[in-house]
Amino acid sequence: MVEIILGILAACWEILAESAPFVLFGFFAAGVLKALVPGDVVARHLGNNSAASVLKASLFGIPLPLCSCGVIPAAIGLRKQGAGKGATAAFLISVPETGVDSMAITWALLDPVMTLLRPIAAFFTAVVTGLLINRLPEDAAEPASDHRQSNCGCAASCSENRPAPASRSALGRRLQDGLAYAFGDLLGDIGKLLLIGIAIAGAISYFVPDDFFMRYLSGEWLSLLIMLGVGIPLYICASASTPVAAALVLKGLSPGAALVFLLAGPATNPATITVVARYLGKKAAVIYLCVIACCSLALGWITNRFYAWAGLDISRWVSDSGAAAESPVMVVAAVTLLLLLARCYWPRPKTKATCCSGA
Repeated sequence: MVEIILGILAACWEILAESAPFVLFGFFAAGVLKALVPGDVVARHLGNNSAASVLKASLFGIPLPLCSCGVIPAAIGLRKQGAGKGATAAFLISVPETGVDSMAITWALLDPVMTLLRPIAAFFTAVVTGLLINRLPEDAAEPASDHRQSNCGCAASCSENRPAPASRSALGRRLQDGLAYAFGDLLGDIGKLLLIGIAIAGAISYFVPDDFFMRYLSGEWLSLLIMLGVGIPLYICASASTPVAAALVLKGLSPGAALVFLLAGPATNPATITVVARYLGKKAAVIYLCVIACCSLALGWITNRFYAWAGLDISRWVSDSGAAAESPVMVVAAVTLLLLLARCYWPRPKTKATCCSGA
């Protein structure tokens, strides 16, 4: 038993050390993006049911540093500010499926091709979904609800709801606030799920035979459908899904099936589907789920064709990157990441002012 635990921990540490420098870079980039792109810029461009608003929502969402639960209150807020149904749905898809942090981890644990294909696939899925939902008639009334609430179980980003101080003109102050958000609220939202993803990846690396998928799930469409079935009900953010996908690729999973998991997992979960049905309508929720499923399968199949045509072997790339010796930079980055996560979850003394009170 001790040997099994030590084996899993060793595999988890290897994955953590390999990805930590890219995770820290991703959060740094997220903080800079937060500082340079004011939140009201997004809302101003999404206020109608045009195709342009869907395209803008899809593009805006790709780099935004929000996890799968953080996007829910943000999307509801946009909807209440007048964003169209299609733009809101596109935003709900493109944001959790990608992000600067998850793309950095994809580069570290998978390969450059998947790093490029992932945001392209997310953009395409978001646009198709938004355009189809735009064809539905607008409801006469929207349900009233406090958009700050989230059903996913991880901490809501209170900084999103806190009134901005009077003066925000200095770039240095904005950068400071952006980095505080990235390594505070955002890391707190994603960190637990990221560690869970690394733990699952470590267990897969230790227990699952190297030829598992080749031996038992060699059928292409079978593996695509299984990854879709696993991803749709699972609550997992884009960053946390990446180490799991990388571990499965090492066991013989095709790159297309890995992409299906990376697309379906972050964008579909019970909380998101409930929000879509409540604020966009039940028909929109059906379209939302069906389009994500169909686009994920189609894009996964196309990805397999591309890798075969280009003669690329993603499992060899993942294996070679994982075989690299741990450098001091990797170790320092891993320890730094663990310390930052410990700071996020360490109990803090209670104060009279609440997090979201604006005090």
